[in-house]
Order: sequence, then structure tokens, then C-alpha cells
Amino acid sequence: MSKICEICGKKPIFGNNVSHANNRTRRRWNPNLQRVKVNLNGTIKRIKVCTDCIKSDKIVKVI
Repeated sequence: MSKICEICGKKPIFGNNVSHANNRTRRRWNPNLQRVKVNLNGTIKRIKVCTDCIKSDKIVKVI
């Protein structure tokens, strides 16, 4: 499963966990994606959308 928002294209970013002893291991920050039913161009689809897009009304949710 891809961790990419289908509206804005937000995807994971990468960095390091840094311990007290300054040991570094790779980690990633995933976007907060939700599967929602959306009305896209008159058709109802189930897509993965980040919560920022849901809150900013970039999509029309279908209940």
C-alpha cells in the first residue's frame, strides 16, 4: 500500500532517531491518511486522503 495522499501528493519523509548516546537510526514520518468515500467529478470513489485535505474541504465526503 502506498502512503501517498491522492489529492495533495503528501508522502512519507525520512530522518533519524537520535538516542542520548547520539546513535542514529533511520526512521520515517508517515502522513495521516484516511480511506474516505469521495465524490470526484460525479463519481463516488474510495481514495486515501490526508487529514489536512479533509479539514480544508478540498474534497466532498460522501456518507
